[in-house]
Amino acid sequence: MYLLCVSLIVLVSVLMCLIVLIQNSKGGGLAAGFASSNQIMGVRKTTDFLEKATWTLAGLMVVISILAAYSIPSADVVDSFDAQAVETYETAAGNAELPVEE
Repeated sequence: MYLLCVSLIVLVSVLMCLIVLIQNSKGGGLAAGFASSNQIMGVRKTTDFLEKATWTLAGLMVVISILAAYSIPSADVVDSFDAQAVETYETAAGNAELPVEE
C-alpha cells in the first residue's frame, strides 16, 4: 500500500508540474483583476479548468500523503524480518561444517 501511495504521489506531482507550466502567469498584483475582463470567453474557461485541475491535484496529493503516512511499515515489522534473517543465518552457520586444518 505504501509503495502504491508513493507511486501515486509521484504521478500527481508530475501532472501538477505540467499543468502549472501550461498556465499563463497572472502577475501584476492588483491589476490582474482588471485584466481578466479583456479575455476572450474561451481563454477564460481554459484558465478556469487549469486552475480547478491544479487545486484538485493539490488536494489529491494531500490525501494520498496522509494515506501514505498511515501505511508506512512500522519498525516492528522490519525488525521481525531482520531477526528472522539473523536466525536463519545463525542456524545455517551452526549446521555448516568448519574445515579442519591439519
